[in-house]
Amino acid sequence: MDSLPLDHPRLKKNNFDLLRLLLASTVCLVHAYEVSDFAQLATLAGFLSSKVAVQGFFVVSGFLIVMSYERSSSLKSYASKRVRRIYPAYFTVIILSAVFLVLVSQKTVEEYYSLAWLKYLIANLTFLNFVQPSLPGVFDANKFDVVNGALWTLKVEAMFYMAVPVLVYFFRRIPRLPLLVVIYLLSIVYSEFLLSASGRTGVEFYSRLARQLPGQMCFFMAGATLFYYLKFFEQHIKSFTAAAAVILVVDWFVLPLPWLQPAALASLVVFFGLFLYAGNFGKYGDFSYGVYILHFPILQLLLNSGWFVEYQWLFLLTTIGLTAVGAVLMWNLVEKRFLLRSSHYVAAIEAPEDKLTVRQPASLSAE
Repeated sequence: MDSLPLDHPRLKKNNFDLLRLLLASTVCLVHAYEVSDFAQLATLAGFLSSKVAVQGFFVVSGFLIVMSYERSSSLKSYASKRVRRIYPAYFTVIILSAVFLVLVSQKTVEEYYSLAWLKYLIANLTFLNFVQPSLPGVFDANKFDVVNGALWTLKVEAMFYMAVPVLVYFFRRIPRLPLLVVIYLLSIVYSEFLLSASGRTGVEFYSRLARQLPGQMCFFMAGATLFYYLKFFEQHIKSFTAAAAVILVVDWFVLPLPWLQPAALASLVVFFGLFLYAGNFGKYGDFSYGVYILHFPILQLLLNSGWFVEYQWLFLLTTIGLTAVGAVLMWNLVEKRFLLRSSHYVAAIEAPEDKLTVRQPASLSAE
């Protein structure tokens, strides 16, 4: 079994923090149109894709989370880092929504705090958002009554986290590359089968299943593969990026290439994550998670107010401003307080940039 690239020089300075913020912002901008149906914002969905942005998130997770596990001293250490990084902010946004959205509910206080409210609380706190995505009388007049339609990916992420120890166990005992390829292909088979079934029957449920695990595992595995074979990727970087660009152009504009698109997207995501260093963005904190989990309820609240029908660009600007403020507050008041001292972000804040190269490498940007 070849050695792991845990001390690869490119891991010590990377763009993953900035990249994740750009991906989260993309999802926010596209949702601004999809949730509102404001005609003036249609161009956002014309040249941006929330689907591709989410796939990019899964690629980054595959690269960083597998690396985090490989660097962890124990399963307990790995689990602690994962819970500390994802759950405090997630818990906060669920509780805030459940408690304070009574203020915009069309139900009375007694009707609001009902069994449906309790079901929402329990289901969402356990990542089962699909069980109860709405609250009593909340956003009933909006296009969607879902409180936070972006949270479905957190369920997938949590399942990725739980799968990694099992996957790495087998990676260490049987030939790694064939297993990575098999999982990648089986994920695509699952997704394509369900999408085909949805197209034949017209049943939307099949397409919703296709985007769940294991349908998204191909992106996670593509990211993990590029971590394990980072040295090979770097040695052939020009060939990888050129081929990836051609594949994605053909996939987007000519004909779908579902068997190649996840690998091509992963190649470009990891290229931009590790090459063309844009600076130590982590010293400011990681606002991407806050942007991602806060933007949807903010959009819904602004639409619920009914103030922006005639001021659609103001709606977008207000969404961006409130989401940015919320993300900064979430980072400083919640997320940062649960980080370990060994976290990449603590190191980035406490040390000058030129000294970061002697600290833990970028695997910790996921911690």
